[in-house]
Amino acid sequence: MKSRFILRRQRGVALPVMLIMMLVMLVTSIYLLRSSNSTTLAASNLAYDATLSRAVDLGLHTGFQWLRETAIANRSDLDTDHADNGYVASLEDVALSPRDSAFWAGSVELEDADGNKIKYVIHRLCQTSGAFNDSENACVQTAANTVKLGTTVAIGESLASDAPAYASSPQLHYVITARLDGARGGNVINQMVVLIGA
Repeated sequence: MKSRFILRRQRGVALPVMLIMMLVMLVTSIYLLRSSNSTTLAASNLAYDATLSRAVDLGLHTGFQWLRETAIANRSDLDTDHADNGYVASLEDVALSPRDSAFWAGSVELEDADGNKIKYVIHRLCQTSGAFNDSENACVQTAANTVKLGTTVAIGESLASDAPAYASSPQLHYVITARLDGARGGNVINQMVVLIGA
């Protein structure tokens, strides 16, 4: 009789243990499902952001192409604004941010093959429009790089210590900023700095 009583008692204890194990497995599976959903959402958001970032580069390339062609054809055209091409010859308020609407004054909007509307604007980093060497104007300038073909001396220059050293024309800074407002409320802003000899 004692052995039957012990067997029945052991069977009764196994049921609550199994229920607790099933509850733990249920909670773990719910957590695993939620975790995989949030990982999928994060991955899709990163992919969407990367797609927008590649799309906004069209504005940077379009602005750079115009800036390059204008500098080759007639560099003095860069002394004045060109609203049709999104070019502003000055950035008077350096505290302006691409988040401010005033920053985008004079910008151009274009559309890519996927229907994305991209805005871009080119700013010459000068206080006012006009010639960079005007006494009333101040521009961000960089001395030309003399490194050519991996050497520290430009081609045709002398290594002699008494050779005359003439200052070359400076390079002016231009900032191209492109912006795309995505369909899901996200937006991407990319910038590129271009140096062009004065």
